[in-house]
Amino acid sequence: MINWSQILMLAKLGNPPPPQRVEKTESEWQSMLTDEQYFVLRQKGTEPPHSSKLCTQFEPGLYACSGCSTVLFDASSKFNSGTGWPSFTQPVAENVVAYYLDTSYGMQRIEVNCNICGGHLGHAFPDGPEPSGLRFCINALSLKKV
Repeated sequence: MINWSQILMLAKLGNPPPPQRVEKTESEWQSMLTDEQYFVLRQKGTEPPHSSKLCTQFEPGLYACSGCSTVLFDASSKFNSGTGWPSFTQPVAENVVAYYLDTSYGMQRIEVNCNICGGHLGHAFPDGPEPSGLRFCINALSLKKV
């Protein structure tokens, strides 16, 4: 189970190698994603809070990257954070997400990307429930339930 100290180290020193890579040109990404997905995944956008029913769905299952279909999160780690975005306590494996320091908008946050295709997922915070104490705040547009 990954913890906040490990996430900070990965963001500072580098992420684990991905199990595989998916690389496409920007025109390929634009043709396969909706405009909204492209904005979030490829342009590091953020969808409006409470804009997806994924925030309130807690059925068993897996959540994959909507860009490359890599499984990223298990519904068993999903919780209602009250933020308006789907939230998880852990990824399914330590090498499927990548962490980067994000200093945009005058803040210091940890950006979370898909480690396979590089798509922007959201951010990680150290204010989640036990046992990890983590909150992966993820744009629903970057996920698909599988």
